[in-house]
Amino acid sequence: NLPLFVLIHGGPNAASLNMLIGDYYSWAPLAATEGWLVLEPNYRGTGGYGDEFLSEIIGHPLSRPGRDILAGVDSLISDGIANPNRLTVGGYSYGGFLTNWLITQTTRFNAAVSGAGPAEHVSLWGSIDMPVYVATYIGGYPWEIPETYYNESVMFKLGHVQTPTHIVSGANDLRVPPSESLMLERGLHYLGVPVKLLFFPNGDHDLTINPWHGKIKVREELKWLNKYGHTSLNKTIN
Repeated sequence: NLPLFVLIHGGPNAASLNMLIGDYYSWAPLAATEGWLVLEPNYRGTGGYGDEFLSEIIGHPLSRPGRDILAGVDSLISDGIANPNRLTVGGYSYGGFLTNWLITQTTRFNAAVSGAGPAEHVSLWGSIDMPVYVATYIGGYPWEIPETYYNESVMFKLGHVQTPTHIVSGANDLRVPPSESLMLERGLHYLGVPVKLLFFPNGDHDLTINPWHGKIKVREELKWLNKYGHTSLNKTIN
């Protein structure tokens, strides 16, 4: 019955692999040395499971993967492996996007660590270096399917969030512009949710410009998990 850290891969068409990867996003072994049980879910949209599995998130780019991830959490709890009172979540890039989404869907997570995670599809489409990427996964342009953009939006559901959230962003990130992190941080601040924004000057999306950036990222995220992850500050649990 261990404290659980759900570490969500990016992409979404990347995958969590059963191997040691020395980067700043796949740090499950390090989290495990700190006492965390780590779940790395390969949700719908993950590569390596066939075209149908990959494309099942089109039109539902956050809600369907989100349900898959929560089903994995529920399975670990029902099997008596994970402690339901000590749940945390985090990820980078698309994993950060899904982290942001999940804390709007449930207050079960005591802490969240979101790296380079978008907060809103319309603003992301308007500022990302690959706008076709957003339009493809959500199923169209904002003026064509505004209801889908609304339904799959983090910002329009932000009022449900109670989870203390740590945010990381690079100032020169072209893939997920820092305005996304700034918007999320501002919203959580207005809601009175504990939030911290770690902003790296000259940082790119991959945090490779300065190797210290990635090391600081993981160090601060672990500190956040250990500070908030073992006790819930959430007023209601759903």
